[in-house]
Amino acid sequence: MSGPLQGKTVAFAVAPEGIEQVELTEPWKAVEQAGGTPKLLSTSSGTVQAFHHLDKGDTFGVDATFDDASPDDYDGLVLPGGVANPDALRMDKGAVDFIRAFFTAAKPVAAICHAPWTLIEADVVKGRTLTSWPSLQTDLRNAGATWVDEEVVVDQGLVTSRKPDDLPAFCDKMVEEIAEGEHEGQSRSA
Repeated sequence: MSGPLQGKTVAFAVAPEGIEQVELTEPWKAVEQAGGTPKLLSTSSGTVQAFHHLDKGDTFGVDATFDDASPDDYDGLVLPGGVANPDALRMDKGAVDFIRAFFTAAKPVAAICHAPWTLIEADVVKGRTLTSWPSLQTDLRNAGATWVDEEVVVDQGLVTSRKPDDLPAFCDKMVEEIAEGEHEGQSRSA
Protein backbone atom coordinates (compact mmCIF):
# COMPACT_ATOMS: atom_id res chain seq x y z
CA MET A 1 0.00 0.00 0.00
CA SER A 2 1.36 3.39 -0.92
CA GLY A 3 0.91 6.44 1.23
CA PRO A 4 2.76 9.17 3.10
CA LEU A 5 4.77 6.59 5.09
CA GLN A 6 5.74 4.44 2.10
CA GLY A 7 9.27 3.13 2.67
CA LYS A 8 9.31 4.24 6.32
CA THR A 9 9.72 1.92 9.32
CA VAL A 10 8.23 2.93 12.65
CA ALA A 11 9.31 1.49 16.01
CA PHE A 12 6.67 0.85 18.68
CA ALA A 13 8.43 0.67 22.06
CA VAL A 14 6.71 -1.28 24.84
CA ALA A 15 7.38 -3.19 28.04
CA PRO A 16 6.52 -6.91 28.24
CA GLU A 17 3.11 -6.16 29.76
CA GLY A 18 0.73 -3.41 30.74
CA ILE A 19 0.31 -1.83 27.30
CA GLU A 20 -3.07 -0.17 26.72
CA GLN A 21 -4.07 -2.28 23.71
CA VAL A 22 -5.98 0.34 21.72
CA GLU A 23 -3.02 2.76 22.11
CA LEU A 24 -0.88 0.13 20.37
CA THR A 25 -3.31 -1.20 17.77
CA GLU A 26 -4.82 2.07 16.48
CA PRO A 27 -1.47 3.83 15.80
CA TRP A 28 -0.12 0.54 14.35
CA LYS A 29 -3.08 0.40 11.96
CA ALA A 30 -2.58 4.08 11.05
CA VAL A 31 1.08 3.41 10.15
CA GLU A 32 0.09 0.44 7.98
CA GLN A 33 -2.75 2.37 6.29
CA ALA A 34 -0.28 5.16 5.49
CA GLY A 35 2.01 2.64 3.77
CA GLY A 36 4.58 2.34 6.58
CA THR A 37 6.03 -0.71 8.29
CA PRO A 38 5.49 -0.91 12.07
CA LYS A 39 7.87 -2.97 14.22
CA LEU A 40 7.29 -3.96 17.86
CA LEU A 41 10.28 -3.52 20.17
CA SER A 42 10.48 -4.55 23.79
CA THR A 43 12.91 -5.31 26.58
CA SER A 44 12.75 -9.06 25.88
CA SER A 45 11.88 -11.28 22.93
CA GLY A 46 8.72 -13.38 22.61
CA THR A 47 5.36 -11.75 23.13
CA VAL A 48 3.98 -8.80 25.07
CA GLN A 49 0.69 -8.68 26.97
CA ALA A 50 -1.70 -5.85 26.21
CA PHE A 51 -4.60 -4.77 28.42
CA HIS A 52 -8.01 -3.16 28.10
CA HIS A 53 -7.47 -0.86 31.09
CA LEU A 54 -7.13 -3.48 33.88
CA ASP A 55 -8.33 -6.55 31.96
CA LYS A 56 -5.96 -8.70 29.91
CA GLY A 57 -6.20 -8.18 26.18
CA ASP A 58 -4.28 -9.80 23.34
CA THR A 59 -0.63 -10.73 23.08
CA PHE A 60 1.63 -9.42 20.32
CA GLY A 61 4.89 -10.79 18.94
CA VAL A 62 8.07 -8.80 19.47
CA ASP A 63 10.10 -8.03 16.33
CA ALA A 64 13.30 -7.03 18.17
CA THR A 65 14.65 -6.16 21.59
CA PHE A 66 16.17 -2.77 22.34
CA ASP A 67 19.57 -4.47 22.69
CA ASP A 68 19.28 -5.80 19.12
CA ALA A 69 17.73 -2.71 17.51
CA SER A 70 19.34 0.46 16.22
CA PRO A 71 17.40 3.74 16.20
CA ASP A 72 19.13 4.40 12.85
CA ASP A 73 16.88 1.73 11.28
CA TYR A 74 13.65 3.57 12.13
CA ASP A 75 12.03 6.73 10.81
CA GLY A 76 9.84 7.37 13.85
CA LEU A 77 8.96 6.09 17.31
CA VAL A 78 5.57 5.47 18.92
CA LEU A 79 5.17 5.08 22.69
CA PRO A 80 1.79 3.58 23.65
CA GLY A 81 0.49 4.16 27.14
CA GLY A 82 -1.11 2.11 29.86
CA VAL A 83 -0.01 2.73 33.43
CA ALA A 84 2.30 -0.27 33.88
CA ASN A 85 3.87 -0.19 30.41
CA PRO A 86 5.75 3.14 30.53
CA ASP A 87 6.51 2.69 34.23
CA ALA A 88 8.34 -0.58 33.46
CA LEU A 89 9.88 0.78 30.26
CA ARG A 90 11.48 3.75 32.02
CA MET A 91 13.30 1.33 34.34
CA ASP A 92 15.14 -0.30 31.41
CA LYS A 93 18.36 1.52 30.45
CA GLY A 94 18.37 0.08 26.93
CA ALA A 95 14.83 1.30 26.29
CA VAL A 96 15.55 4.76 27.69
CA ASP A 97 18.74 5.06 25.61
CA PHE A 98 16.82 3.94 22.50
CA ILE A 99 14.14 6.59 23.09
CA ARG A 100 16.70 9.33 23.79
CA ALA A 101 18.47 8.53 20.50
CA PHE A 102 15.38 9.59 18.52
CA PHE A 103 15.57 13.06 20.08
CA THR A 104 19.32 13.28 19.51
CA ALA A 105 18.71 12.45 15.83
CA ALA A 106 15.70 14.85 15.65
CA LYS A 107 13.40 12.02 14.54
CA PRO A 108 9.62 12.14 15.16
CA VAL A 109 8.28 10.62 18.39
CA ALA A 110 4.64 10.10 19.36
CA ALA A 111 3.63 9.39 22.99
CA ILE A 112 0.13 8.96 24.38
CA CYS A 113 -1.44 8.80 27.84
CA HIS A 114 1.14 7.67 30.46
CA ALA A 115 3.94 7.20 27.88
CA PRO A 116 5.59 10.59 28.62
CA TRP A 117 6.95 8.99 31.81
CA THR A 118 9.59 7.41 29.58
CA LEU A 119 10.33 10.80 28.01
CA ILE A 120 10.96 12.24 31.48
CA GLU A 121 13.37 9.39 32.22
CA ALA A 122 15.14 10.02 28.90
CA ASP A 123 15.51 13.69 29.93
CA VAL A 124 14.01 15.05 26.70
CA VAL A 125 11.00 17.13 27.84
CA LYS A 126 12.69 20.25 29.23
CA GLY A 127 11.53 23.32 27.33
CA ARG A 128 8.84 21.44 25.40
CA THR A 129 5.07 21.76 25.44
CA LEU A 130 3.15 18.51 25.66
CA THR A 131 0.11 16.77 27.03
CA SER A 132 -0.51 13.43 28.72
CA TRP A 133 -2.88 11.66 31.04
CA PRO A 134 -3.62 14.38 33.64
CA SER A 135 -1.90 12.56 36.53
CA LEU A 136 1.49 13.10 34.81
CA GLN A 137 1.25 16.90 34.63
CA THR A 138 3.20 17.53 37.85
CA ASP A 139 5.92 15.07 36.81
CA LEU A 140 6.21 16.77 33.42
CA ARG A 141 6.31 20.27 34.89
CA ASN A 142 8.96 19.16 37.41
CA ALA A 143 11.01 17.86 34.46
CA GLY A 144 10.86 21.31 32.81
CA ALA A 145 7.99 20.82 30.35
CA THR A 146 4.93 22.98 29.84
CA TRP A 147 1.84 20.77 30.26
CA VAL A 148 -1.42 21.60 28.49
CA ASP A 149 -4.80 19.87 28.50
CA GLU A 150 -5.37 19.44 24.75
CA GLU A 151 -6.38 16.57 22.47
CA VAL A 152 -3.07 16.55 20.62
CA VAL A 153 0.07 18.68 20.90
CA VAL A 154 2.97 18.84 18.43
CA ASP A 155 6.29 20.34 19.53
CA GLN A 156 9.16 20.02 17.04
CA GLY A 157 8.29 16.50 15.94
CA LEU A 158 7.05 15.32 19.34
CA VAL A 159 3.35 14.36 19.21
CA THR A 160 1.49 13.81 22.49
CA SER A 161 -2.11 13.06 23.43
CA ARG A 162 -4.00 12.44 26.67
CA LYS A 163 -6.08 9.28 26.32
CA PRO A 164 -7.68 6.73 23.98
CA ASP A 165 -10.46 9.19 23.04
CA ASP A 166 -7.73 11.34 21.45
CA LEU A 167 -6.48 8.54 19.17
CA PRO A 168 -7.97 9.86 15.88
CA ALA A 169 -6.16 13.22 16.25
CA PHE A 170 -3.05 11.49 17.67
CA CYS A 171 -2.80 9.08 14.74
CA ASP A 172 -3.30 11.83 12.15
CA LYS A 173 -0.54 14.02 13.63
CA MET A 174 1.75 11.02 14.21
CA VAL A 175 1.53 10.03 10.53
CA GLU A 176 2.02 13.65 9.45
CA GLU A 177 5.13 14.15 11.60
CA ILE A 178 6.73 10.83 10.61
CA ALA A 179 6.03 11.62 6.94
CA GLU A 180 7.79 14.99 7.37
CA GLY A 181 10.85 13.27 8.84
CA GLU A 182 13.59 14.88 10.87
CA HIS A 183 12.84 18.22 12.47
CA GLU A 184 15.16 21.20 12.75
CA GLY A 185 15.63 22.28 16.33
CA GLN A 186 14.29 19.08 17.82
CA SER A 187 17.68 17.76 18.90
CA ARG A 188 18.41 18.15 22.58
CA SER A 189 21.76 17.28 24.10
CA ALA A 190 21.38 14.28 26.34
